[in-house]
Amino acid sequence: MSSVAPEIEVTETRLNPNQRAELHKTIWRMANDLRGSVDGWDFKQYVLGMLFYRYISENLTEYLNEQERTAADGDPDFDYAQLSNQDAEFGRETTVDDKGFFILPSDLFINVRQHARHDENLNETLAQVFRNIEGSAVGHQSEYDLKGLFDDLDVNSAKLGNSVIKRNEKLVKLLEAIGDLNLGRFADNSIDAFGDAYEYLMAMYASQAGKSGGEYFTPQEVSELLARITIAGKTEVNKVYDPACGSGSLLLQFAKILGKDKVHQGFYGQEINLTTYNLARINMFLHDINYEKFDIAHGDTLTDPHHMDDEPFEAIVSNPPYSTKWEGDANPLLIDDPRFSPAGVLAPKSKADLAFTMHILSWLAVNGTAAIVEFPGVLYRGGAEQKIRKYLVDNNYVDTVIQLPPDLFFGTSIGTCIIVLKKSRHDNSILFVDASAGFERQGNKNRLTPDHRQKIFATVTARKDVEHFATLVENTQIADNDYNIAVSSYVEA
Repeated sequence: MSSVAPEIEVTETRLNPNQRAELHKTIWRMANDLRGSVDGWDFKQYVLGMLFYRYISENLTEYLNEQERTAADGDPDFDYAQLSNQDAEFGRETTVDDKGFFILPSDLFINVRQHARHDENLNETLAQVFRNIEGSAVGHQSEYDLKGLFDDLDVNSAKLGNSVIKRNEKLVKLLEAIGDLNLGRFADNSIDAFGDAYEYLMAMYASQAGKSGGEYFTPQEVSELLARITIAGKTEVNKVYDPACGSGSLLLQFAKILGKDKVHQGFYGQEINLTTYNLARINMFLHDINYEKFDIAHGDTLTDPHHMDDEPFEAIVSNPPYSTKWEGDANPLLIDDPRFSPAGVLAPKSKADLAFTMHILSWLAVNGTAAIVEFPGVLYRGGAEQKIRKYLVDNNYVDTVIQLPPDLFFGTSIGTCIIVLKKSRHDNSILFVDASAGFERQGNKNRLTPDHRQKIFATVTARKDVEHFATLVENTQIADNDYNIAVSSYVEA
């Protein structure tokens, strides 16, 4: 079968660039070989879902093996995958308390894969396995975090084939291909290979999906820049938040930059799209963020926010949907909502961008920083948006505005911008940074290289004028310019 992965040796905590590139090529070839006539954007649920199934199986096995082998009277050769289901049941409750879920030995990826070719009811076997895994958390603290995680991995879908036999053939190939990916052993601390593989697949699917892709994934280099700006000068934070978290890639940057244990009270996010909400939770598990360290909610953040008992947040990052519709003044309750009422006006019904901005500001800690990707129109349009900008500028909440290059994001070629908000500031000025020319063309997109990101970050933290790149402007001057905060109005090209 052409989709079987070649052996890729993984011996380091992180894959070296050559191993990583080879693994990425293998994964993408496998995903394309397997999908056949299935649309790639639809088929991603199966590839990502099966990768997740393998991950939690190996994660749990390694955890239980370690517990048994290192116990005072433990068996150094213990292998959970070889245990009978009956014997495994004795440890169910303790395991769920520790890990958030439980998988019987017979339900582990390695054992289901071993029997897959000879299982005429493979689709039903897998469906039951997924129900068992989700069901193991029912009644426990982790129930909410596991519920519905496998909903998009529909093993009975006609997308996989027009008969049970065809569907099972596809599922066998999927199990074999995912099982053959050499992602390293947990014991070798190569765990980040799973998260890396997942992110690579998300980026590739987003780039192939056209317009819909941008809703699911923010390019890694932009995510990293946003996270670094919000934690500048800090080595740890209390908790981090994204009100439109997509697949969770922005939140996970904090784990990469600081280390997941340096985000003390965890990762919080909300996502309106059900499929993407599931992807975000899977992404947390794949990056070894345990269930008690994240709280991802499903729903509309603007009208039904889920983390009112958890705010304020010390670091907030977000790439909300651009110019999306919302209820606005059609809902008489919203103008009295403490998140929006301070500005005295609501964002237009056809453009919710500044509604997200006001929500983020409201939930930002006094010592915190927020970095938000915005559609450029919010910087200069009149009407209600101008009044909201007036509120933000007059109260000295806008710290920095950065103009990004065009064609960075999936789904749009327009040059977006970043607005940085703070509640405790040392001056009454806004720093404008024109980074629109700093990019490198790679494939069909522009990319921010490490040098470009470092230049932006250094300029933001220094807060000094840089000819043709950055200008520090007093708020009074911005008020005189009708609260226009477009970078091109202040930085000479």
